[in-house]
Amino acid sequence: MKSYEINESTLAVVACSDKLSKVYEEDQSFYIEQNANKILEESCEYFGSSLEGRLKGTESMIGVCYKAPIIVEESREIIFFPTSSLRNKENSWICLGHIDKYVKKDNSIEIQFKNGTKLSLDLSYGSLDNQVLRSARLESALRSRKKSKKAFNEN
Repeated sequence: MKSYEINESTLAVVACSDKLSKVYEEDQSFYIEQNANKILEESCEYFGSSLEGRLKGTESMIGVCYKAPIIVEESREIIFFPTSSLRNKENSWICLGHIDKYVKKDNSIEIQFKNGTKLSLDLSYGSLDNQVLRSARLESALRSRKKSKKAFNEN
């Protein structure tokens, strides 16, 4: 079984079933025979933590524990958020840093990424907007901590 590590060009990991995911990168998309949550778990481990550890970090930083966004890799500020509960085997993950905009389309939402890639998901606008706002709060908290640490180290 081929595994996949999240990287700076990963836009989204979309669950097709509980055993198949479609990975969108800046210049390609492909299928991985693995659950989207498992891909995120292994990517967190690759970068030295666990999905559970990243979730605890998010709760500590911004107080969110349900459908919490996570910092997959902190030095490059790679932040992903889930589209539904992690208990849902068809949960997908979206990278905050690549989103350009999102618009409501009938009963779904269309995310447009900065590279022009478009992704339609069965989500409400409000749900996606809430996830983006939570992720932006996490990104802001991370940057603030990095800035404080840098200032501390300079003194």
